[in-house]
Amino acid sequence: MDRLQGKVAFITGAGAGIGRAGAQLFAKEGAKIAVVDINKEGGDETVGMINDDGGEAVFIHADMTEPEAVERAVKTAVERFGKLDILYNNAGASTTADGPVTRVSLDEWWRAIRVNLFSVFLGCKYAIPELIRNGGGSVINTASIGALFGNKNGRNAYAAAKGGVVSLTRAIAVDYAEYRVRANALAPTVILTERIKKFFDDPKFAASGTSLLGFGEPRDVAHLAVYLASDESRLITGVVFPVDSGWSAV
Repeated sequence: MDRLQGKVAFITGAGAGIGRAGAQLFAKEGAKIAVVDINKEGGDETVGMINDDGGEAVFIHADMTEPEAVERAVKTAVERFGKLDILYNNAGASTTADGPVTRVSLDEWWRAIRVNLFSVFLGCKYAIPELIRNGGGSVINTASIGALFGNKNGRNAYAAAKGGVVSLTRAIAVDYAEYRVRANALAPTVILTERIKKFFDDPKFAASGTSLLGFGEPRDVAHLAVYLASDESRLITGVVFPVDSGWSAV
């Protein structure tokens, strides 16, 4: 398994869930991984899993909503591995404090924007120059199916932030194509991470929409991310890929 052999990936939110699954699969495909997360325990655990499995990874502690922290994290990754080929902006979150625009608090609105959109902007701002310096690379941003379709779940702030991720991804794809930098987005529906499983226990949260093939697992997103990170997808840029179990087909 060498689809990413010789590549270096910077993966945010890699201390758990979708990010961890991506980091593990990228490593199995030959990439060296900068595991970036605000949670030190989770990040260290992901690195341990990768290294124990014969891969190579380093944990970089960073709050992806803080510009100086993101700039420092990118610099640390490049110093450690010598270059950067892949930026996977996976960090993000929704909370039960979100709601329809008439009820969501201003604090929750700005929290959702910072965590889900501003963090992606910062990752791109500081990592894309390293991709260019290396002759090109792949940017993968995590959006949401909620950015593409209306859904009566009351998470308006989250949907708006992820919609921004979609637009930002497409703009980046056009602006940086001349530098051989590709940018694509993933739009998952309900993925059964540990965090989402806990949400199901909260009466304020309910999964909605259509799931023709059942709820997904983190590895389902990771497989597509590997493809977008690899040279197999060298002509694919500016595309948003639903990982939605048929949600968008109905």
